[in-house]
Formats: sequence, structure tokens, C-alpha cells
Amino acid sequence: MSRAFDLAAIQGNILRGYRRQYVRHVMLEVTDRVAARQFLSAALDPGSDDVPAITRDMTWVIRPTYCFNIGLTYEGLRALGTPTRHLKTFPTEFIEGMTKRAMKVGDFGDSAPERWPAPFDQPEKVHIIASIHADDAACLDQVAQKLGKFFTVLGTRDARNLPDGTVFFGYVDGISQPRFKHVTDPDQVGVNEPMDPLGTVFLGYPTRQEGVTFRVPTPHELGFNGTFNAFRVLAQDVVAFERYLDEAATMLMDHPKRNLLADPDHLDRIGPGLDMHGALREVVAAQMCGRWRNGVPYELSPEAQFPDKEVSLTNFDYTHTSRCPAGSHLRRGNPRGGPIVQRIANYSRRLIRRGMSYGPDFDPANPDDRERGLVGSFICANIGAQFEAVMCDWINLGLQDPNITGTNDPLLGANTPETSWFDMTLPDGDQIRLRGLPRLVRTRGGAYTFLPSIPAIKYLSELTG
Repeated sequence: MSRAFDLAAIQGNILRGYRRQYVRHVMLEVTDRVAARQFLSAALDPGSDDVPAITRDMTWVIRPTYCFNIGLTYEGLRALGTPTRHLKTFPTEFIEGMTKRAMKVGDFGDSAPERWPAPFDQPEKVHIIASIHADDAACLDQVAQKLGKFFTVLGTRDARNLPDGTVFFGYVDGISQPRFKHVTDPDQVGVNEPMDPLGTVFLGYPTRQEGVTFRVPTPHELGFNGTFNAFRVLAQDVVAFERYLDEAATMLMDHPKRNLLADPDHLDRIGPGLDMHGALREVVAAQMCGRWRNGVPYELSPEAQFPDKEVSLTNFDYTHTSRCPAGSHLRRGNPRGGPIVQRIANYSRRLIRRGMSYGPDFDPANPDDRERGLVGSFICANIGAQFEAVMCDWINLGLQDPNITGTNDPLLGANTPETSWFDMTLPDGDQIRLRGLPRLVRTRGGAYTFLPSIPAIKYLSELTG
């Protein structure tokens, strides 16, 4: 099997974010197989005016007006006419799809697929998810209109970047990403996290686990250099989040060790103009996430959101005495080289994360219950070994550390107020247990998609029958 890596042979939304202001995800059904194949063929021609061209991961001489990429579900590959013998070589979790794997990733109750709105309530019809990134919202309409000539448009999901790179919970997002020696990313200059092997994300290359290479679907031109995406629409309950911070801070106001969490003589280091209650709210938010809301790692600056000296946002690790709680969102999703039960899993379940926010702006002074959240992509070479393992074992079971086993991620987990708890850390080694965490994130749709390489798109366009 070839180990050569050609950056121009992969889609451009995998190894780097486009940093555009807007995105539109268009869910498509293949109702005319011939027309769909014609579209794929034309999409490989950057000079075509009839269809948007697939954006490849290469250095641009001129920044394109928009970026366009596609992901195909198992049903989409079948609708295009991929032979059954080749479809059977794809992983089970991809074949079954996200809705049938719902319990594995915590999608039950209010997050159950039965509650997902169209078009995700009919997963068998979602064949392709096309993504359009642009800085001009009007451009989204122009590109999306071209898709309707070749496919049945089932629905769309628009999202945008919030100011300062934050999400609706107020945290700066997207700070730590896997890095590869083949990719030059200005945002990762000075980052000292280990380089990830190409097999972390692409099929056909060695992984971090010695001797393990994920199976490449056949034929070679279809599977090689492909990857998978867990596409997720995640509603964030901002009102419940801010309410819980209030409740937790009120409880901590009466705790005898509250001053170990927030030094009353230096509250300005936590946030300008904060009183003790406000400072405790921010400490709770920081420990739940593993970062202060401005992105500063709690591990490196547990006393201050605004430390006296600048600290790295990425260069740190965890130990048995870490101040960052073992149950924090950041540490659950990426335990780095820290102590966990499954030592072989350190750095082996890395995910490339892409996401933008959807819904109206949130005004803390005038809260409302309108839906808002994140449209996210979680890209990896193996959905089961990476995305599902993180969501099940680490986010929702806490199997990586006996001290948190049986708990859920405080931000992303499937919490219920009756049973949930989260241990905050103190500088003297003691802990304060918070209880009654609500479920803050609900799934509102999604699909497992295959992100084909450029040669794979050509292969699909040339299918017959």
C-alpha cells in the first residue's frame, strides 16, 4: 500500500479550518444517480461555472471567494451505486449510522434521534452533507442554489463565528487541535504537543498504536486518504448554564474554604469589577471546562484568568497533583500524557474539531429560551475507536480515572440533576463536590459521513449502473 501523502489529494476542510465568517451545511438526497455523478465530475473542475468546485487542501495563490466540500453517508455511497462488495468493507459504525448508535454516544432522552427535527428524522434520505464556507452570507445562497439542480435539498443548517472565537457558553473555542508534520498552521507555532501520525485522521497510514492501521475500504482509490466525520448539531442551553453558575456560586459563598478558590484581595485577576459571588461563578466555569473563558488553561493558571505573566494556551500536561479537575471537559476529551487507566489511549483518540455557532445572540441581561448552539464536525480515521470511544468511555462514563468513573462531562455529558456531581479542586489538595448539574447540551441532529479524497470523488463520479 502506498504511504505517499499528497496534500492536494484531500479535501481542504480536514487538516485546517477555513476561518470564514459563515457556513451553510446542505443536506442532500440522491434522487437521480446519473445527475449526482455528473455533479461530482464537474465539482472536480475548478473552472466549472455550473457547480461549486471541491476545495482541496493546497496553498492558495488567490484566496477563493468560498470553500466547498462534501461528506457522504453510507446510504449516500449506496445511492451513488457503490457496489455492495465494497460497501461491506466500511466500518460497522459507519454502516449503521449515527441514529442506530445513539446510545453509544449519549443521544437518549431529549437528545434521542426520535426528537431530531427534519431532515435528520429520516436518516436514510440524508445522502450527502455539502458544506459552504464564505465571508459573505449572500455567497451561501448563490452556491447552494446550484445544488438543487442535481439533488433533492432536504434542509440546511447555517452557522457563524461569534466574536473573539467564542461559543455561546462564553469560552474561547478551538484552541488545541492535532498537528501533523505535513501541515503548516500559523496558529500552532510554538505548540509542543506531540506530532500526530497521519493514521490519526487518514485511512491507509500507521496510527499511534504500534502495529495498528485502520482498514482501508475497497477499492483502494475509494478508501485511501479518506476519513470520517461525526457531524453534529448541538443545542447549548445557555440559560441553564448561567443559572447553574449562579446556584453553585451561591452555595460556595457559604463554604469555609471559598477563599482558596478566589482570593478576596485579588478578585480582579479573575475578572475586572467582580465581587466574590461573580468571581466564584467564573471559577466554577473554569473548572468545569478546564479553561477560563478567555482560553487560559486552568492547569497553568488556577488562581487567575488574567495572570501577571502570559502563559501558553497549549503547552501543558496533567499529573496526579494537577489543579485542573480530572472531570473537566478539557481533560476528559484530551487527557494528554496525564495519568489515566487506559495508558495506551493517551494521544490515540485525538479528533479534529471544527465548529460554528447557530442561533440568535444571547443577552445575559435579557435571557430567552430560543434555540442556539453549535454545528460541529469531529473528524477521525475510525469513528468507533476515536469519536465513540471518547464520547462513551471518557465523556459519559469517566472510565479513564477511578475518581470520576460514573460521572458525566459537566458541559457535554448526559447529566441529570438527581444523580450528577462534579469535584472541584482546591490548592490544599481537598475537593468540593458540586451536585445537581443539568444537561446543558442536547443533540438536535447529525450523521456519520465519509470524507472522500479527490481521487475517491473521481471514482464515485465514474460509477456505472
